[in-house]
Amino acid sequence: MKNGIKTLLAMAAIGALSLSGCASTMQYGDAGSAKPISTEFGSSDLQQIAEAMVDSMITFPPMVELTSARRPVVSVDKVKNKTMQHIDTESVTDSIRTKLLRSGKFRFIDRTTDAQTVEELKTQRDSGLVDKKTAVNFGQQIGAEFLLTSNFSEIKQKAGSTTDVYYKFTMSLKNMKTGILEWSDEKEIRKVFNRGTFGR
Repeated sequence: MKNGIKTLLAMAAIGALSLSGCASTMQYGDAGSAKPISTEFGSSDLQQIAEAMVDSMITFPPMVELTSARRPVVSVDKVKNKTMQHIDTESVTDSIRTKLLRSGKFRFIDRTTDAQTVEELKTQRDSGLVDKKTAVNFGQQIGAEFLLTSNFSEIKQKAGSTTDVYYKFTMSLKNMKTGILEWSDEKEIRKVFNRGTFGR
C-alpha cells in the first residue's frame, strides 16, 4: 500500500514538472528593437520610418532656414496605404507628428478632432453656460501653411521557400500658398524570410 502511494506521489510530481515546463510565459520586449520576426509591417518598421522622416525633414537646409525664426503651421493628411496589408497608418502619422512637435520646430493642426471642436464651440456660444467674454468664436483658428502627405507601398515576391517584401514610405511637404513641394523623402525597408526545411 505504501509503495502504491509513493508511486502515485512520484507520478503527480513528474506531471507537475512537465506541466510547468509547458507553461506559457510573458515578458517585456524592447519597443525600439529593430529585429524583425516576420515580413509583415511591425513596430520596429514604424520606428525606423518615423525617425528617418523626421531626421530628414528637420535637417534639410531650406527647412532649417525656415524654422530658424518661427514654427510653421502644418496639417497632416492621412497616409495612403497602397499595400495589401491592413496597417494602422494613423499610428505612423502620429509617431511622425509627435517627433516633429518634440523637435520644437513645427506646429500642427489636428483635423481628426474637428467634429469635437465644432461641438465645443457651439456649446460655448449657445448653451448659456459660458461667459461670452471668454467664449471662443467661430473662424478664429489659424490656417495651415503646409500640408504633409504620405504614401506607403509594398512589392512582395515569393520564390520557393523564400519570401521577399520591399516597403517604400514616401512623405512630402507642400506649400499651401504656392503649391510648391518644399521637401520630400522616402524610406525603404526590405525583409527576406527563408523557410527552413523542417518548417515546411
